[in-house]
Amino acid sequence: MERLSGIVERITYINEEIGYGVIKIRSKGYKELITLVGNLASVCVGTVLEVKGNWCYNPKFGKQFEVREWTEKLPATIYGIEKYLGSGLIKGIGPIYAKKIVNHFKEETLKIIEETPDLLIEVPGIGRKRVEIIKKAWTEQKEIKNLMMFLQSCGISSSYGSRIYKVYGNESINVIKENPYKLADDVYGIGFKTADIIAEKLGIDKESYVRCRSGIFYIQNYLSGEGHCYASFEQLLKKAVELLEIEEPKIVMTLSHLIHINEIIKEDEIYYLPPFYFSERGTAKRIHEIMKGKPLKKVQIKEFRNEEITYDEIQKQAIEMAMKNKFMVITGGPGTGKTTTIKGIIKLYQEAGMKILLTAPTGRAAKRMNEATGMEAKTIHRLLEYKPPDGYKKNEVNQLEGDVLIIDEASMIDIILMYNLLKAVPDHMIVIIVGDVDQLPSVGPGNVLLDIINSGVVPVVKLEKIFRQAMGSKIITNAHRINKGLYPDLKGGKTSNFFFIEAKEDTVDVIIKLCSKRLPAFYKVDPIKDIQVLTPMQKTETGVLNLNILLQEALNKTPIFIKKGAVEYRLNDKVMQIRNNYDKEVFNGDIGYISYIDKEENKLKVNFDGREVEYEFMELDDIVLAYATTIHKAQGSEYKIVVMPITFSHQVMLQRNLIYTGITRAKRVVILVGEVGIIKEAVNNNDVKERNTKLAGGLECYTLTGHG
Repeated sequence: MERLSGIVERITYINEEIGYGVIKIRSKGYKELITLVGNLASVCVGTVLEVKGNWCYNPKFGKQFEVREWTEKLPATIYGIEKYLGSGLIKGIGPIYAKKIVNHFKEETLKIIEETPDLLIEVPGIGRKRVEIIKKAWTEQKEIKNLMMFLQSCGISSSYGSRIYKVYGNESINVIKENPYKLADDVYGIGFKTADIIAEKLGIDKESYVRCRSGIFYIQNYLSGEGHCYASFEQLLKKAVELLEIEEPKIVMTLSHLIHINEIIKEDEIYYLPPFYFSERGTAKRIHEIMKGKPLKKVQIKEFRNEEITYDEIQKQAIEMAMKNKFMVITGGPGTGKTTTIKGIIKLYQEAGMKILLTAPTGRAAKRMNEATGMEAKTIHRLLEYKPPDGYKKNEVNQLEGDVLIIDEASMIDIILMYNLLKAVPDHMIVIIVGDVDQLPSVGPGNVLLDIINSGVVPVVKLEKIFRQAMGSKIITNAHRINKGLYPDLKGGKTSNFFFIEAKEDTVDVIIKLCSKRLPAFYKVDPIKDIQVLTPMQKTETGVLNLNILLQEALNKTPIFIKKGAVEYRLNDKVMQIRNNYDKEVFNGDIGYISYIDKEENKLKVNFDGREVEYEFMELDDIVLAYATTIHKAQGSEYKIVVMPITFSHQVMLQRNLIYTGITRAKRVVILVGEVGIIKEAVNNNDVKERNTKLAGGLECYTLTGHG
């Protein structure tokens, strides 16, 4: 193997999941920057890297150095020190303060920060408060670096270091050595397989209880990620044997112990994690109790007239049922009058002097509800006043106040959220659930809307007639054609709002041109705010990751940005929150725009529907570019223009309800880009995977027996 050393100039690409990185170094004796490729996830800009490996040639990117082994040292030159400190790694020091500090202390800078950091007060502009911030950040960064090197020695990506340190602090290495499987329980994004690699390096027995327990929980959580509430015995045992590579008796013994200590709940040869068991049973119980409850006020049923709106017979039936029933479902596709029906119901309840609460699972869906009805609508989390670490303030003890609760976009609600919502609903309250049952089910476990409908217990009205004003929209007519398994009408035309552009090798180029030039020019729209690319997958050339990089470059060339790893967060970028953050009150799937960047402090603000939320440098992993998102993430949202790539590279994901959900996100225009053959295939594929749920059966059981 050959050896190289140099200063890290920039990080071009990092895949944190596998630790693979592409970085550029400046090395003595070489005029051009050298491209290094390999497991380089925790490398920092400005440090000195000593590497061993071999030169290779990439047909697309040219000459590269493939790294097999590497060591990183703190920089010794003024240039390297300034680059290192200005990279955003140390809170309290940005590019400007880095220059000031290095100008003052020269080559002694890092020694001063390490040994006598109080001397930083000598630097013009640095006060006592900033000195304390820098001292704390330097200590934390040292610990994180030690942790990263430990993880690297265990054969896993060191990019997990910051996340682990956030949970365990200075005890991180001790906790991992004692029981690496705790990582899978406690740290977001670390699963059993990562913990298992560390455990093997630490010499933990393959048949140990901690390993078997962690493997069983991994399988249960994996299945819940697929939407299941429980696992069958055969399912659990088969996957556990494959994963753990040990004999069945050891797995059965561990499973029995977990049932004995109530970490897993067994019922009729099926196995639940406790939150899903109690949520499923509790949801059935609450629906039954609400249906039996007596409303505090009664509505006089009369022939309903509204001078502005003409209702069809099914809409009238829905309005009448809402006046008679305590709990009901209204479902239907786009253009079938769900909003009109709800407005009619609200009008009657208001005339009766009832207090009405409106809610939806996401901020976008709540905003749409507010715009459609003119009334305040809250997300479910806001309605329930969720505050960590206390949880939901509105619950079975402190219930919601009002007479009627209307829940929109119910297909998105998973079983745990539904249970927490219904716990807070008093028995006297009328509940109306609204949603399109043909859309994709919730990302989380359960199939709540479909199960409630299929139970036959709750009154359901399905709106099916497409109204005249909606008949002129090809988006709506094609959505209904697709839903029935019919091929959509792809003929365009000047007055059409549904287009198909055939593209194969040039699909990406077509999408970039559409978003950056053709659509903004023709429809006079903001290309960042009004156009949304929706794609079935994260990876592949037409997946979210690649399209976001290209769309950012085409639509937002501002020089004002913060860089973390290989990602540039630019002023005005469209971004998405990818995990719930209850402190900031932003949730998985919320879309906002970067409204402010402080390059010196390495922080930024994101505007989420008029509310600005601040992100520190270490929190930037919580947001991703959102010029393109998956169709799953777009549920509950609406966009003026939707562009959807549909190619054979997405074949594994494409099915009827995915295409249907994607095109129904568009208010004004849909453009499909790709191959005709795969559209036919997707429309014909109605093989929706069934989820392991018992809510429908639980509701039937309550109706028959009065208890679950």
